Amino acid sequence: MSEGGFQEGDFDVKIEGMQEEEIDALLKKYKRLNKYRKSNLFAVKMMDGTEDIISSLIEEAEDLNL
Repeated sequence: MSEGGFQEGDFDVKIEGMQEEEIDALLKKYKRLNKYRKSNLFAVKMMDGTEDIISSLIEEAEDLNL
């Protein structure tokens, strides 16, 4: 029976103009932000209105879509 999730080498992405190290760093940052977004600390900060990390990224993405 195989383990769930991704294993080393399962996720090969080739993006023109980006080196493998840059892609790995970007994936690491994404994973950390996603873990933070699922945390209780994020939920509390969203309730009291002091969360600014994910909120600023969402605003930036909305601006790019316009």
